[in-house]
Amino acid sequence: MQKLKITGGRRLCGELEIQGAKNSALPLMSACVLVGGSCRLKRVPALADVHAAARIINRLGCKCRREGKDILIDSSVLTGVDIPDDLMRSMRSSVIFLGALLGRTGECRLSYPGGCELGPRPIDLHLSALRKLGAVITEEHGTLRCTCTGRLRGTRIELSFPSVGATENIMLAACTAEGETVISGAAREPEIEDLARFLNACGARISGAGGHRIVINGVERARLHGTEHEVMPDRIAAATYLCAAAATGGETLIKGAPAEHSGALTDVLRQAGCRVFESGRGLYLTAPARLRAVPMIRTCPYPGFPTDAQAVVMAALTRARGTGMVVERIFENRFRHVDELIRMGADIKTEGRVAVVTGVDRLSGAAVVAPDLRGGAALCVAACAAEGETEVTGLNLIDRGYEAIEKALTELGGKAERVSG
Repeated sequence: MQKLKITGGRRLCGELEIQGAKNSALPLMSACVLVGGSCRLKRVPALADVHAAARIINRLGCKCRREGKDILIDSSVLTGVDIPDDLMRSMRSSVIFLGALLGRTGECRLSYPGGCELGPRPIDLHLSALRKLGAVITEEHGTLRCTCTGRLRGTRIELSFPSVGATENIMLAACTAEGETVISGAAREPEIEDLARFLNACGARISGAGGHRIVINGVERARLHGTEHEVMPDRIAAATYLCAAAATGGETLIKGAPAEHSGALTDVLRQAGCRVFESGRGLYLTAPARLRAVPMIRTCPYPGFPTDAQAVVMAALTRARGTGMVVERIFENRFRHVDELIRMGADIKTEGRVAVVTGVDRLSGAAVVAPDLRGGAALCVAACAAEGETEVTGLNLIDRGYEAIEKALTELGGKAERVSG
């Protein structure tokens, strides 16, 4: 079993090049299956979830391989439409292959997806939307069989919640549907825009991505073709390293950090006493020796404060002066990192979806376990600010979204190493 050993008490300073976005790379890899031909995705992070997506693509009969920081996918030949249970369980985002396979072949068989246990994240929105497009979906013993006769049919779909995954699945399936599909109440995340840019470069006709209303005019599948595309920078990874620097009173430039997509985060960091500037190279942060509490943080769909950044910001604020409140409005089980932070000396009280964080003078290193992807990253942030050594286990979860997190922290002047035992 691998674990991270992090020695805290070091002021994180320096420059760091941010990785490509996990939440963009995965739907882009699925989109490559839809379009056929050869695609090159540039700056794809080496993550456990990316490896899982590559295994799914190869299982479908396509060819997927890494070449440096790029992923090359040749989906001109597709021999299967089944995604086995073990691959589906390895990552939540595997459900994104549903829309791609329906759009390409009119058929897909898969089990319910796995991933971090953050409470109910039903795929009902995905399934009801695909049914409106003409898909016939049946379930038997936890396996979904999705089919359609001929092409899917464009329609109007109104989402009751701006689900990122459902928006992406609809976009993928509707690219080759007959006629026009209009998504109302669509997710507005920048990763949605990145997917639309890729699909349009491949011959699709999508407009409005990044807004509440997305219009997809279906094309014949034969009109789609491969292309090259660079994955957008990871705004959540950037938030994590900014928070690590802030927690230690540090100073850093996160090169490539998408300032235009990080407004809600940088507003909170400024409230905490940091100076945050946008430069032509990324985001620059300088933090006071001790942060001040932020009265209220509420997670919301984009462009609100991102739920994926909630845990790392909370970790940074555990040593802030004063008391603040965090309200989690997206997932009902996203405070699983709190008990581990308390092991390190944090003063946090939770009730339902509300956490009250009272800053403490010091955190102490401890043996902690990553409860999920972002909660694990939060423990790394707290460990950088703690006195002594922290051992973080559960690295398989952190590796789902961070490319060698120990190397990134070390590059900023921290002391972190991955060890076995």
